[in-house]
Amino acid sequence: MLYFMGIDNGGTNTKAAVFDQNGNEIAASSQNTPLLVPHEGFNERDMQELWNATATAIRGAIEKSGVHPSEIAGVGCTGHGKGLYLWGKDDRPACNAVASTDRRGVEYVERWYADGTAEKAEKLSLQPVSESQPVAILAWIKEHRLEVFQNIRWIFEAKDFIRFMLTGEAMAEVTDYSGTGFMNLHIKAYDPALLELFDLNEIFDALPPLCQSYDLCGTVTESAARDTGLAVGTPVCGGMFDIDACAIAMDISTPNRLCMITGTWSINEYISKTPVYPALTTRNSLFCIPGYYLIEQSSPTSSGNLEWFIHNFIPEAANPDIDKKQLYRQIDGEVDALLPQDSNIIFLPFLYGTYNEKCTSSAFVGMTNYHTRRHMLRAIFEGVCFSHLHHIEALLQHRDPPKAIRMTGGAANSSVWVQMFADVVGIPIEVVKTREPGALGCAMAAAVAAGVYPDYESAAQNMVKVSATFVPRAENVNIYRKKYERYCRLITLLGQQ
Repeated sequence: MLYFMGIDNGGTNTKAAVFDQNGNEIAASSQNTPLLVPHEGFNERDMQELWNATATAIRGAIEKSGVHPSEIAGVGCTGHGKGLYLWGKDDRPACNAVASTDRRGVEYVERWYADGTAEKAEKLSLQPVSESQPVAILAWIKEHRLEVFQNIRWIFEAKDFIRFMLTGEAMAEVTDYSGTGFMNLHIKAYDPALLELFDLNEIFDALPPLCQSYDLCGTVTESAARDTGLAVGTPVCGGMFDIDACAIAMDISTPNRLCMITGTWSINEYISKTPVYPALTTRNSLFCIPGYYLIEQSSPTSSGNLEWFIHNFIPEAANPDIDKKQLYRQIDGEVDALLPQDSNIIFLPFLYGTYNEKCTSSAFVGMTNYHTRRHMLRAIFEGVCFSHLHHIEALLQHRDPPKAIRMTGGAANSSVWVQMFADVVGIPIEVVKTREPGALGCAMAAAVAAGVYPDYESAAQNMVKVSATFVPRAENVNIYRKKYERYCRLITLLGQQ
């Protein structure tokens, strides 16, 4: 039996997991990756601390698995997209990493849309310009921290930085970099014309060589082996953007499927041979299967809203000895105790951002002194479902509805929530059997790189399994449709203020 490791650097946690060649998770370990907020709108991470956390997670997963490091045939990395991880000419991090939730680049994006730069860029990059893209963050750094800008040796995304720390080889994997603003998606390469538009010509040589997700991109160095417990010389593949990794872990290997990822971000996507015209929340990127574009509708409006509520309004959650699984079962019970027609509160899940440029704040609407915590929890569950439905409706303007939607992420762990998704969307929901889809997806990339499987389709046939299917309940579909219409009207009304 061969084993593969997947490493997933997410927005709040770093995870490492060991899988066998049949996709079974043998063991996993995670470490918190604290966010630094030096100013309002600034979200950063210490890159050395991130590497230390990653190394600890890797070592923990190996120890829990009982698998000898020499039995791990390959490693794949994934992580959040956008943001910025800079390596300096002095062979150390050039500054703190900038997370994808950072907003310091907003003024540059607004300027580029006002003067026509963004429209010109979109014709090449096939995606809207956003403040989370490296081009916007680099524009800020060039103006406000010139000494950092002049010291840049390599421009990395999250997982590419981790792969660099594992191998010492600087590479840029295409699924991630196709969302940075540096790449022309027509020619599938870096484009100096884009750097010219953003006045970033100086950094062209700091863009690492491009690679595919399944390419061999180096092996574990002696230094990385000491830190992680991996064997020296273990192959490391290109890996992929986390939304690709989750898609592959759900076997989104054909255009007829559609999937949802429910984390901090509401990710809704399918693959296509041809791109679509980019809009505010519609993005094209290069998929990990060559020849396909990943068509994505997304916003930071998903299950992270529940985590905020738990952290701030469920005091027992702060108890370090609490059984987290029991807490989530309790929350499910509170939500399920109410019928959809028994609660008229509408929640706008915009705590971390929005998909509506005019309505930028979250809200509970319709509350009275009758309502309790369980009404608010149900409203959060419903509001997150409505946000995903908004994105799915936008995607279905470009394609036919699928027979079912595959789902993963935090909400997929709750059968109550998944059933609500099916009722709200009106399409069956299939849940894939994996606790760590991002790690599984990049472990699949490592399996392809190692030659165990010839391609992702074959890897998915052997490593992906659907654990449950939830069918819409007709009696609830119409109720939620009316609630969704009210939800949309509220967004319009609040956006006019």
